[in-house]
Amino acid sequence: MGQAWGFGRYGGPEVQEFFDRPDPVPGRGEVLIRVDVAGVNPLDHLLRSGLVDGLDGGRPFPRVLGMEAAGTVLALGEDVNGLEPGDAVFGFALTGGGTYAETTVLSAPNTARIPEGWPATVAATLPVAGTTAVDVLDQLGLPAGATVLVNGVGGGVGLAVARLAVGRELRVIGTGSTGKREHAEAIGVRFIDYTAEDVAAAARELVPDGFDGIVDLAASLRTVAPLAQDPRDVIAVGDRSVTDPGGRFVERRVDRENLERSARLALDGLLAPVITAVHPLSDAPAALATVENAHTSGKVVIKVA
Repeated sequence: MGQAWGFGRYGGPEVQEFFDRPDPVPGRGEVLIRVDVAGVNPLDHLLRSGLVDGLDGGRPFPRVLGMEAAGTVLALGEDVNGLEPGDAVFGFALTGGGTYAETTVLSAPNTARIPEGWPATVAATLPVAGTTAVDVLDQLGLPAGATVLVNGVGGGVGLAVARLAVGRELRVIGTGSTGKREHAEAIGVRFIDYTAEDVAAAARELVPDGFDGIVDLAASLRTVAPLAQDPRDVIAVGDRSVTDPGGRFVERRVDRENLERSARLALDGLLAPVITAVHPLSDAPAALATVENAHTSGKVVIKVA
């Protein structure tokens, strides 16, 4: 038996609870891991609220929260290739196993080895933020010297996008609230504080001819989409209405190859995550609350082991 934190039914924070569960049994294409660190993401509370379908694996309540983790392989299910017990790994729990727990199952095709000597705390931030950053910038395909607007730059994904964009020699403008300024500017972002400035006016003053690309992470397309030179160069991560004016929704690649690529970029310093809070599992409610209430800058993780 191991401790886990999750929810007994769909709803708000009031449905969350700690409970004990037996170690999951890895099914076909799955690996059982001891969780060292779990990443915290907005998707976690959306799943708890019942707003996202298809990622629970049909598992009964209570369900464990969390989608990404780093840890050590304990056992393999059938048809698992490239991983062995004892491997340090990071990846996605895409079959409903959750990651805010002492043990869980990850989907093997969506799991990769952690580079030797690399901390699990860093590895646990890459499945969501790291691969998303790679995906949106690959889709935009901007050349060095181009200008990109990252709308909602202060969170874990936003800072990862900005860091990688700077590494690709792009000029990066980012929007966020006052508390997000320090971390954004530290990596070379020209910051627009939406609580103190008119975003559209400030952006047009900085880039009068329009942006070469826009990454929307804040679901405020009405404000930022018109700032692009071409509507096809607007990519949204959470708002599917982006396709209405001709923009694109991010095409996610969550396979082992993209995880390994994100790890190489992080090792090279081009995708270094900004980790602003590390909570023990006992403090998981507070960890998720800061993300759900958008009160945190950078990435929040839960250290389990």
